[in-house]
Amino acid sequence: MAVQMLMVCLLGVLLCQVWSSAEPHHNEEELHPQVLHPWRNQGKEMVRVKRDWIIPPIRVLENSKQVPENLVQIKSDKIFTGEVIYKLEGPGVDQDPKNLFEIDDKTGVIRSKRPLDREKYNSFTLKAFALSPSGERLENPTTIEIVVLDQNDNRPAFTQSQFVGTVSEFSVPGTSVMSVSATDADDPMTENAYLSYFIISQESIPANAVTKTMFGINNETGAIYTRDVGLDREVVKGFRLKLQVADMGGMGLTGEGEAIIHVSDINNHAPQFSPASYSMTAVENRQDYEIGRVNVTDRDDRGTGNWEAKYVISNDLSGNFAITTDPATNQGVLTVVKPLDYEAKSVYSLILAVENFNTLSNKAPNLPVSTAKVLVTVVNENEAPHFREDPIQIVVPESVVPGTLLKSNIAFDPDNSVLRYEITRDPERWLDINRDTGDIMAKRTFNMRSPHVKNRIYNAVVKVTDADGVSTTGTVAITLKETNDFPPQLFPLSGSVCRDAGRTNSGLVVTAVDEDLPPHAAPFSFETVDYLSVNWTVIQLNYTHALLLPLVELEVGEYVVTLMVSDSGSPTLSAYAQVNVTVCLCDSFGDCKSEVGAILGSSVGISFIALIIIMASIALLLLLLLLAVAITTCGRRHHIKKGTGLLVGESEDDIRDNVLNYDEQGGGEEDENAFNIDMLWNPHDAPSTPVSYYPGSGVPRGKQPLRKDAPQNLPSPTYPRRPPADPTDIEDYINDGLEAADNDPNVPPYDTALIYDYEGEGSLAGSLSSIASGSSDGDQDYDYLSDWGPRFKKLANMYDPR
Repeated sequence: MAVQMLMVCLLGVLLCQVWSSAEPHHNEEELHPQVLHPWRNQGKEMVRVKRDWIIPPIRVLENSKQVPENLVQIKSDKIFTGEVIYKLEGPGVDQDPKNLFEIDDKTGVIRSKRPLDREKYNSFTLKAFALSPSGERLENPTTIEIVVLDQNDNRPAFTQSQFVGTVSEFSVPGTSVMSVSATDADDPMTENAYLSYFIISQESIPANAVTKTMFGINNETGAIYTRDVGLDREVVKGFRLKLQVADMGGMGLTGEGEAIIHVSDINNHAPQFSPASYSMTAVENRQDYEIGRVNVTDRDDRGTGNWEAKYVISNDLSGNFAITTDPATNQGVLTVVKPLDYEAKSVYSLILAVENFNTLSNKAPNLPVSTAKVLVTVVNENEAPHFREDPIQIVVPESVVPGTLLKSNIAFDPDNSVLRYEITRDPERWLDINRDTGDIMAKRTFNMRSPHVKNRIYNAVVKVTDADGVSTTGTVAITLKETNDFPPQLFPLSGSVCRDAGRTNSGLVVTAVDEDLPPHAAPFSFETVDYLSVNWTVIQLNYTHALLLPLVELEVGEYVVTLMVSDSGSPTLSAYAQVNVTVCLCDSFGDCKSEVGAILGSSVGISFIALIIIMASIALLLLLLLLAVAITTCGRRHHIKKGTGLLVGESEDDIRDNVLNYDEQGGGEEDENAFNIDMLWNPHDAPSTPVSYYPGSGVPRGKQPLRKDAPQNLPSPTYPRRPPADPTDIEDYINDGLEAADNDPNVPPYDTALIYDYEGEGSLAGSLSSIASGSSDGDQDYDYLSDWGPRFKKLANMYDPR
């Protein structure tokens, strides 16, 4: 394809050249003179010899007003019999941005349709096609590169409308302050975007505070720096600079901006007291309250660490006062942090010093630290009495003797007033106090087991009042020391041991309880009383238990062993106790068993079959005996003689000999002078399972209560056993029996609940029910009841059929 290029040369200096690749190694004039000067050879064709033409980029100036403008012409170098149609594709034609370029489909001339903007699109790559009328490609497409040339059509602009910087006061010349920057939309590779910076004007804040030029700027980088001395924050607060930037190295288009430079404060002024002396008053016995304020002046920037004051008190060794800074006013606030005592000291002279929180600059004047004197006068007031210690600590043994002085001189009055003392809380009423001296004394013996004693400490409250009625209260904490008040008690008081316990080292384990607390309780020591328990010994097992066992093999039976148990208190307390020990035969597990079981378990004796025969014989004899008794009883019940009464049978024997001996009912309240209702029964014998008790006695049912008003184990008197021959003497018979019972020391008291035994069957006396069921009323003769006395006469009248 041969190509002709047409370009418009603006300003008469721009030319478009096309190099041909068809004839290499020839000078340009000889090869393609028409290409170098296309306007001279319009219409001539260029013949392709071996390969396609290489077209260099086509340069087009932006913002051209000559539109449409012919840029280049393409033409196929092939000979066609038919028509050739030229087409153009790419950005600016049929792709965004569209409609910037077009091609004449007949001649192949490419032209621009609108002015181009390099800042939007700096180049375009297009493809040109040669087609037949049927749309067939006649040649390969040709690439056309269009480059838009820059024009200085954009002003430079600062990146910020206002730049802000800071510089410390008294900065030396050449101190960097800040940097400004600008941009230009033109081609950065051309002079159109080469920028220079300038300071047009300077204005101080406040106005006219400084008139000389204080700042300069680097034209190429935009860095602003100080040019002169004299930046004083107390004189000038800042500067406003008007800036300019220009392209073409300062000769082209320009833009303007503004820079604000603040002068920052340094701590070049020390705070000063104003005035330097103060007088204040403080009330004694008060704390944590303000008594006054002091003032300082500081010319540094308000609200900064260079201005904020820090106060110290140089001569308050006791730490009675404190001073802090009010952040709003910078005043020093003086407070009392410890209660003052007018009687001890009435006037305080304080020396105050002040400095800034920030370190003072080396550019500040060399002045001494500012100080002030504060005279504080203490105001007296009536003070409440003070306890010398609170709580008042007292350590005393619990068995202290009543009247013992426990504590004295417990309080004082700062105003030397007369004091009155009283105890306001003493739940156990153990204490007494002297109202005038305050001496605390023991009113009665203490008890460690009181519910008001917690962790061995008993608390009471004492109140002391001065002459003006001002009072205060204090706690009395009494620590009780345990004393040995109770001897240990042995238990259990009964038990059983095996007959061979001495040989097997098994026995009855005993221990003790002590109401005292350590160290006056365990460990316990156990001993036997030699002259009372010669056949027994006790072995200590540990601090609280011992083993009681016989020294020799004893016969089966009941034994009473006397033991002594002692505690470890000071002084040591001991107690004697009698232990009821049952020596028994034991099985292989060490448990007591009955004698029958012992015989069965032994290997010596009769055989088991012989034993069964003996037991069956005994049972048969018992059955025959019971049968004989039953027959005899029935016979007597049906052969009561008429005229002899219900109480007299045919037998010559006294039927009352066969009546079982019942325990007596209590005699009511009439025998209170003769008997003591206390029972000789030890609570350690109490069974482990629930049992019933005699009313009001605490003695289990089944235990025989004993009388304390008569010696025990004495022989009982002889009771009248046979009734008188004459029934009229029955009253004397009953009275004799009553008198014998009264003098019997072995019977229980009258007011004791009695245990009734089951009488059983077959009694020779018969049953009382025989009075009603033995015979009918018509068969009985009740006349003999009248002979027994006036009391029985009424009974005879009730049964008299007449």
